[in-house]
Amino acid sequence: MAGTITALKVQKRNRNRVNIYLDGRYSFSLVSHLAVPLRRGQILSDKEIAYLKEKDEFYRVYERATKFIAYRPRSKAEVQRRMERQGVAPDIVESVIEKLATVGLIDDAEFARLWVENRETFRPRSRRMLRYELQQKGLDKDIVAQVLEQVDEEESARRLALQKGERLSHLDWATFHKKLMGYLTRRGYSYALARRVVREAWQSLSESDEDSQESEDEEWT
Repeated sequence: MAGTITALKVQKRNRNRVNIYLDGRYSFSLVSHLAVPLRRGQILSDKEIAYLKEKDEFYRVYERATKFIAYRPRSKAEVQRRMERQGVAPDIVESVIEKLATVGLIDDAEFARLWVENRETFRPRSRRMLRYELQQKGLDKDIVAQVLEQVDEEESARRLALQKGERLSHLDWATFHKKLMGYLTRRGYSYALARRVVREAWQSLSESDEDSQESEDEEWT
């Protein structure tokens, strides 16, 4: 593999990579900034070539990882599993994870906070279900426990009951109760909590309907 560099050619389809020719034949390619110090006539040993290839693999994997993260925030475990499924060598996986953490592209504590914040805003659910989701993302149990301390489970259940209850308010009590109880328990809320907020939602929505009806009656008097 060792040889003399006879040509360095930028790839036509990827201007960020350079093909390296040794002794007149294509040998390997490198990300452009790794090829900058190389010159025609330079002799590369097997050890130097192995080093360049390893560094190039690191940057290729790192680039793929940043694209993976750009789609949406990821936990460290998600990124690690992705690389492992792609057959990346363990030492490269470790180096890429370390680099991503150093530049702030992966931060499990921030990931957990954003995950819970998003759920609370758009799809509230119980602490138990949130804990399961975060554990599936490979997060440390201490990080999970810390972020879940900030969750007001009763308030989120109450808010969800009102949101869903508005769409069920045309139903009779028995049907309303059955459907909303099922909706809340499927999201991990306990039976006792679900029953309490369902009744609160029914009363609140009933009062709103009565107030609306009174307003309409007053307009005609």
